[in-house]
Amino acid sequence: MSTTPSDTVAEPVKADWKPRFNPWAIAMTVTLATFMEVLDSSIANVALPHIAGNLSITEDEATWVLSSYLVANAIILPISAWLSTKFGRKRFYMTCVVLFGVSSLMCGLAQSLPMLVFFRVLQGLGGGGLAPTEQAILADTFPPEKRGQAFSVYAMAVVVAPVIGPTLGGFITDNFNWRWLFLINVPVAIVSLFLSGRMLEDPPFLEAARKKMLTVDYLGLLLLATGIGALQVTLDKGEREDWFSSPFIVLFATIAAVCLISAIIWEYYHPHPVLDIRLLANRNFAVACGMMFMLGASLYGATVLIPQLLQTLMGYTAQQAGMVLSPGGLVIIATMPFIGRIVSKMDARWLIVFGFSSLAASLLYMTNWNLDIDFGTAMRFRIYQSVGMGFLFIPIQTLCYVGIPREKNNNVSGMTNLARNLGGSLGISAVSVIVARRAQFHQSVLASHTSQFDSAFRQSTTGLSQAFQAQGHDPVIATHMAHQMIYGAMQRQAAMLGYVDAMYVFALVAAVMVPAAFLMKKFTGTPQRGGH
Repeated sequence: MSTTPSDTVAEPVKADWKPRFNPWAIAMTVTLATFMEVLDSSIANVALPHIAGNLSITEDEATWVLSSYLVANAIILPISAWLSTKFGRKRFYMTCVVLFGVSSLMCGLAQSLPMLVFFRVLQGLGGGGLAPTEQAILADTFPPEKRGQAFSVYAMAVVVAPVIGPTLGGFITDNFNWRWLFLINVPVAIVSLFLSGRMLEDPPFLEAARKKMLTVDYLGLLLLATGIGALQVTLDKGEREDWFSSPFIVLFATIAAVCLISAIIWEYYHPHPVLDIRLLANRNFAVACGMMFMLGASLYGATVLIPQLLQTLMGYTAQQAGMVLSPGGLVIIATMPFIGRIVSKMDARWLIVFGFSSLAASLLYMTNWNLDIDFGTAMRFRIYQSVGMGFLFIPIQTLCYVGIPREKNNNVSGMTNLARNLGGSLGISAVSVIVARRAQFHQSVLASHTSQFDSAFRQSTTGLSQAFQAQGHDPVIATHMAHQMIYGAMQRQAAMLGYVDAMYVFALVAAVMVPAAFLMKKFTGTPQRGGH
C-alpha cells in the first residue's frame, strides 16, 4: 500500500512509540472484558427454556434474547474502527465496558421480555466494540515480531469463550438462576474499567488520524447499521420462518441487499469512510478476511451442531453436551502460546495450511458418528477438531496486518471481527438449514423401505409386534406400537444422517481454504513498509 509524504515523515515517530505499562499487563487487561463479551454470545443459549418459563413467554419469543444481542453486536462491529478513531480508542473502549456492565446488570434484573430484549440490545452495542478495539490495541502495543504471542491471548478469548459458554451456561442455569448468566459480568466490568483507566493510552498517530477526520459519514453509518442488522435478522430467523416463503424474511433480505450494496459503493468513494473498503485491495488482508469468515463459520457452526446433536438425538443435558466441547477448549488454550511463539519464526502460511487441513480431516472423520457413540468418543472427536482451530486464528490475524499502515489498525480489527461474526452467523444458519433439509431427504429415502413388500421391514414389524404381545398387548395395538417404534427410529436415523451431511459440508469448506493460504504474502516477523 502506498504512503503519502506526510505518512513517511511521521513514520519514525510512530515506530518509536511504546506504551508506558508492561505490554502483557495491557494484554491481560483488555482480554478480560473481551472474554466476557464473547462468552455472552453463547452462554444464554441453553437457558432459553428457563427464561421463557420465568417470564411467561414462549420459547420462540425467548429466541429474541439471542437475536437482539447478535444483531446489535453485528451493527457496531463495522463502525467500531471509525468510532474508536473519532472519539479516541481508550475513551471508546471504556465507554463500551461501562455500557456492557450496566446493561448486563439490567438484563439480570429484567422482569419482562421487552425489558430484557432492550437491555440485550444495549449489551450487544457495548460488547461489540470490545473485541476489535482489543485487537487494535494489541497490534499497536506489541512489535510485529511479538504480535503472534499477543494474539494468542486474544485468541483464547474469542475462540475458547464460545466453546465453554454452553457448559458454563448449563451449570449456572441448572444450579443457580438464569439471571446470574448476566450478573456475573458486572464485577468483571468493574475490574476491567479500573485497570483500563490506569493502563490504556492512545498512540500519537491515532491523534493525527483523528484530526484528519473532518467530516462525519452519516450516510455510511446508516447504510451499514441497517444492512448488517437486517442481514443478521435474515440469517437468524430464516430457517424458522421457512426462508423466502415468508414475507418477513423477504423484506429483511431485500433491505440487507440494498443497504449493503449501496454502502459498499458509497464507502469506496468516501474520503473518510466508516468501513474502509479500499483496504481489501491489500491481498493479504482480503484473503485473511475470507479465511476469518470461514473460520467463524466452522467455529460457531460446530459449537451449535455438536451440542444440538447430543441433546436432541442422544438425550444429553445441556451441561453434559457442553462437557463434550470443553476439552477441545483446553486443547486450544494449550496450543495458543506455542503457536504464538513460532508464528514469527516460520512461514505462517504453512501453519494455516496445517490448520485448515487438520480441521477438514477431523470434520471428515466426524462423519463416522452414529447413534451409538459414547461420551468419550464424542469428546475425542471434538479434541481432534480443536487442534486445527488452534493453528488458524493467530497466523491469520498476524498476516492480515502485513503491509497496512499502523493508523489503519482500527479498521483492520473491525473488519476482521466483522468477517468472523458474519461467518459465525452463516455457519449457525447453515447447520439449521442443512440438518433440516437433509433429514427430510433421508427420511423420504428410508420411508420408501417401510413397506410390507420389504422383507427387512416385515421381519422387524413382526418381531416387535410379537414382543409387545408377549407383554400382554392386543395384537392390533401391538402392531401399531411396532410401527410407531420403527417410525421413531427412522426419524432419529434420518436426523443423524442430516448432521453427518452438515459435517461433510464444513469439511469441504475447510479443505477449499487450504490452497488459499498461498495467495497471501510471506510474513517473517520483521517490519515491512506501511508500518509493518
